[in-house]
Amino acid sequence: MNPRLLLLAVCQGLFFTNNVVFIAINGLVGLSLAPLGWMATLPVMGYVMGGALSTGLVARSQARWGRRVSFQIGLGVALACALLCAYAAWSHNFWLLVAATVIAGYYSANGQLYRFAAAELAAPKYREKAVSLVLAGGLIGAIAGPNLAKYTRDLLPAPFAAAYLSLAGVALLGLLIMAFVKFPAPPAAMAGAPAGRSIWEIARQPLFFVAAVGAALGYGVMNLLMAATPLAMQVCGYPFADAALVLEWHVIGMFAPGFFTGHLIKRFGTLTIMGVGVLLNLLCIVIALSGVDLHQFLMALFLLGVGWNFLFTGSTTLALQAYRPEEKDRAQAAINFCVFAVMAVTSFASGALVTTQGWQLLNIGSLVPVALTGFALLWLALRRHAAS
Repeated sequence: MNPRLLLLAVCQGLFFTNNVVFIAINGLVGLSLAPLGWMATLPVMGYVMGGALSTGLVARSQARWGRRVSFQIGLGVALACALLCAYAAWSHNFWLLVAATVIAGYYSANGQLYRFAAAELAAPKYREKAVSLVLAGGLIGAIAGPNLAKYTRDLLPAPFAAAYLSLAGVALLGLLIMAFVKFPAPPAAMAGAPAGRSIWEIARQPLFFVAAVGAALGYGVMNLLMAATPLAMQVCGYPFADAALVLEWHVIGMFAPGFFTGHLIKRFGTLTIMGVGVLLNLLCIVIALSGVDLHQFLMALFLLGVGWNFLFTGSTTLALQAYRPEEKDRAQAAINFCVFAVMAVTSFASGALVTTQGWQLLNIGSLVPVALTGFALLWLALRRHAAS
């Protein structure tokens, strides 16, 4: 553990400040500008679709220029796109907003690699704790994101235009901090040295497959319910301040466990902690189906956040065991592509389902990916038991 790890945790927090503000306002701005109601979450989907399309490009930039330069490029893109989103909101241009969020996906694809970079800043025996600690930096986003959206909402005549402008300042701060984070240089490639296995060989490993399923479906369920929450609460008559409060506690649930998830994984095992994450997702859905009072939204989204943390931290830890150092760029890009692909589907589905089918059916449908994640964990646990 070292100061560079703490700086990277702050960058993670700024990254999730951007994400939380996008989640909190993109659907509402989209709803006010979209030609049709079911298009409301297209700006949310655009952000994750842009991330999926950028994973290969980001992997190449990481391999060519290293961690820090690639991360700085991502923050530069975040700055430009925040300004573009602000102009789209000001000019009431829905399709420009969608295009800006797609381009901003490049920043998202970069930020998703912070957790893998954390493992390179700590000794091997502390990798789980390093990943967990950097994810805990997202607490900054938990506090800053919802409040930034709430207090800047009406600073300009166009609702939320000032919130997008504030994200430009967040990106500038990230650029400043990233300048002080020095990552270890990658080992020099030796002439004739093996380039590592192809991504298809890596992906066929049960360990890698379950890591990808846990990360993608865990993120997908979280995104499905989180992106729909501001819209569902608006339909139920709650003011935006209440939706911001619910999102704040949701993101606290996502990142506060980061201070101890690594310890739990060390003590009880990765699959056990991921299994607890699946159970927390189930409990979230049960509470969400029990009613639409404010405390039910708050409790459900908080448990959803904790469940995501256990699944995502565990999946990252599993993935670290499934590839060699020379394979890290392609392996990490593959996992992130799976995450973004599922998030793109769930971002669109959340808006379409909550506006046409309602909050209850949306939660019932989310049982499918939760069950698939549980079956994948059980399958890997049985394989390990048989092998032992």
